[in-house]
Amino acid sequence: MVERTLVMIKPDAVRGGHVGSIIRRFEGAGLAIRALKLVCMDRREAEGFYQVHRERPFFPSLTQFMSSGPTVTMVLEGEGAIAKVRQLMGATDPAKADPGTLRKEFARNVEQNAVHGSDSLTSAAYEIPYFFSALEQFGDDRTA
Repeated sequence: MVERTLVMIKPDAVRGGHVGSIIRRFEGAGLAIRALKLVCMDRREAEGFYQVHRERPFFPSLTQFMSSGPTVTMVLEGEGAIAKVRQLMGATDPAKADPGTLRKEFARNVEQNAVHGSDSLTSAAYEIPYFFSALEQFGDDRTA
């Protein structure tokens, strides 16, 4: 099934100059970019995005980190896009991520782990419109 998913290249990977390498990996896996922008969330916006984790002990540090600098935020589309992105990203903890995954290669630690990707269709349905309107997303029938 063709799916759309939200992906964010997190502030640590943006600061590290890894944006191009990460995007190339997604495109090389057959995923198409349907929307793309540079976003700098403030703390309140990061808290809104990660509200599902509000009761978790890492919530304050996560939202602080995510509001510490720009993220490259994009919508990717492809066959089984959610699972494909999750596989390319690797385990949340880069120490446990498989060799060749984005987090193994670019992440600093479990929280500053280079990339975010929707973990389900339900998450993608919430996350994509958090950053992109329908007019900002393109498909095969539209050109940029």
